[in-house]
Amino acid sequence: MSLASQIEDFLFSLNLDLRLPEGIRVMNPYLEPDIRKIVHQFYQKYYLDNDPRNVILAINPGRLGAGATGIPFTDTKRLSDVCGIKSTIPVTHEPSSVFVYEVIDAFGGPEKFYKEFFIGSVCPLGFLKENEKGNWINFNYYDETPFMKLVTPFIISELQRLLSLPLDRKTCICWGTGKNYNYLKSLNAEQKFFQRIIPLEHPRYIMQYKSKQKETYIEKYLCIFNSILRSE
Repeated sequence: MSLASQIEDFLFSLNLDLRLPEGIRVMNPYLEPDIRKIVHQFYQKYYLDNDPRNVILAINPGRLGAGATGIPFTDTKRLSDVCGIKSTIPVTHEPSSVFVYEVIDAFGGPEKFYKEFFIGSVCPLGFLKENEKGNWINFNYYDETPFMKLVTPFIISELQRLLSLPLDRKTCICWGTGKNYNYLKSLNAEQKFFQRIIPLEHPRYIMQYKSKQKETYIEKYLCIFNSILRSE
């Protein structure tokens, strides 16, 4: 079975069987037939082999990226214009996706990038929380400590499942240098998922707070990517 098919099996079997606190709900785009079609096309295009990939773990899917398309940090514009995968799902624009695909372009394009790397999340399903205005907004697994403790068994079990795939466990790049990195580092000390974890500033943080230094961060990302590939 190809890595593509193994990734699809992992994603399509995700299921958070927990009673969530009131006002918080899970996003599972992989239950939607249109999303499953997109995911199939994407992974069959870039992962149709059995070569191990280096692992990148972000936080959890957001509603405008993987929460909408099923592909991490890939909104509908990048999905269509860069990856060449058309869809009929509602149009989304995610600033993090813009940054990530600028990095991918600087690395040499999606074919070259996805041949070397797999992007996932510490928590493979995302969450929404209802705010005071009644709008549903992104909610990270670590935003509230009781919630983080609630989903930790799910996170551990799904990381174990994910890492049973042909992925390289020597080094993990963690997108998020604060709470996401600290949480993953703590889990890794117990579970021994990876030999080492390298933190990088999260794409959303860069686009929201450091957009004027975007090129510097692109170079930083490339430097880390290339150092990992040189060490293989």
